[in-house]
Amino acid sequence: MAVKLDPFIEAWELRELARKGEVRPLEVAEFFLARIERHNPTIGAYMTVTADRALADAKRIEAERTNAASMPLYGVAYSLKDLTPTRDIVTTLGSRNYATSQPPDDAAIAVRLREAGGILLGKTTTPEFGGRPTTEGGLCPIARNAWNLDYNAGGSSGGAAAQVAAGLGPLAEGSDGGGSIRGPSSNSGVVGLKPSRGRLTYAPYRGEGWGGFATRGPIARTVRDVAMMLDVMAGPAVGDPYWAPPPELPFADAVKFVPKKLRLAAIAETRLGPVDDDVARAFHSACAAMREMGHSVELIDLDPGAMLLDCARALICVGIAAIPITNLDWVDPVVREMFHEGKKLSAADYVNLVAVMHNTARTIVERLDPFDALLTPTMTKPAMRNGSFPSRPDRYLDELWTWIAFEYPFNATGQPAITLPAGFSDRGLPIGLQIVGRPNGEFELLSLAAAYETARPWKRLKPPLFDS
Repeated sequence: MAVKLDPFIEAWELRELARKGEVRPLEVAEFFLARIERHNPTIGAYMTVTADRALADAKRIEAERTNAASMPLYGVAYSLKDLTPTRDIVTTLGSRNYATSQPPDDAAIAVRLREAGGILLGKTTTPEFGGRPTTEGGLCPIARNAWNLDYNAGGSSGGAAAQVAAGLGPLAEGSDGGGSIRGPSSNSGVVGLKPSRGRLTYAPYRGEGWGGFATRGPIARTVRDVAMMLDVMAGPAVGDPYWAPPPELPFADAVKFVPKKLRLAAIAETRLGPVDDDVARAFHSACAAMREMGHSVELIDLDPGAMLLDCARALICVGIAAIPITNLDWVDPVVREMFHEGKKLSAADYVNLVAVMHNTARTIVERLDPFDALLTPTMTKPAMRNGSFPSRPDRYLDELWTWIAFEYPFNATGQPAITLPAGFSDRGLPIGLQIVGRPNGEFELLSLAAAYETARPWKRLKPPLFDS
């Protein structure tokens, strides 16, 4: 190895080292596999470690080094969430009902990441069926917070965020049906992007997820890495029901553009519950930073979470209830509450709720149309202690929406939304800033996020427990 690898190296830097031959892809695979073997029993980021596959990926792309310049992830290690289908690799969905399930085909995005020259390290932990905002319960080990192991990394892409935060791989794929990329990323002090509806395909198994609420997306330590991964993952498959229009330039180019003076909306409160004092302080500090960057920030009277609560509660529960289950007794009691709630709805109820969701989402997007972007706290509170949420299973569907009130509305509207580290609580837990872009506006959103990242740099901060 010509250079000593840093576990917190940015993905684009790792790619350039591999392309120059200063580090071999096989060395990358071995380095991160050793990190995983050392730290995963503590943090619970990976459900399945694909060591043989990682070494095979590395050897294959080394043999294709003459094509390295055309591989956007050449020599870069990444993970897939354990909700994403992978051929010949167990995909458990975090459930005992799927503990040995091996799909016959890869998800289209899994194929794209492999063909881009990436090295698959494994499948990251998720709560059962992605049904919790914490990664615990069901089949998965607890995904612990890299900054304080007594707290949770979040959910449902908790393993993905924990992986990146702890330096167990620079890129992670997640999915987000109500905040499941943004919440864990906020809790763990990393960057997570929920793309626009239709930006990423669900082929070959589905046309959409959870009635259009759900999408997949990238998690990384920096905006540039998120943009680089998005370029590889983005794009429709033939026959998709809808897709977002491609950008004129690669998303990775967005970080090169300094946005002009923007008009930004801000929402600091919700009727669904109180915003934690530490979160409020971090949010107002982030708004001040945006003003220092030359943008105007205007607090507006809009509560998308309250407007969409009934739709989100019903439609997400229906998504859980639609999953085939062999033995309901094996299901996490918290997720079982969602399953039972979803089964109560008739087909006519579902169709009517989808219509209400779309009409309400239209109202929200129209209200935000005069603004270039929206700022909110990512979550109303920092990370929760392991095992503390919900207070009891039958309270879950009452307590959930208070915590994710700023996230799920933009699954309904389909707008892109990114979370960035914005500070720490008094207990040393990360707090995120959410920026919501215009419909299909990932390029401009990434440009603003990168400028904020420059104004408030955090990438040098590393969880002390994993800084070696």
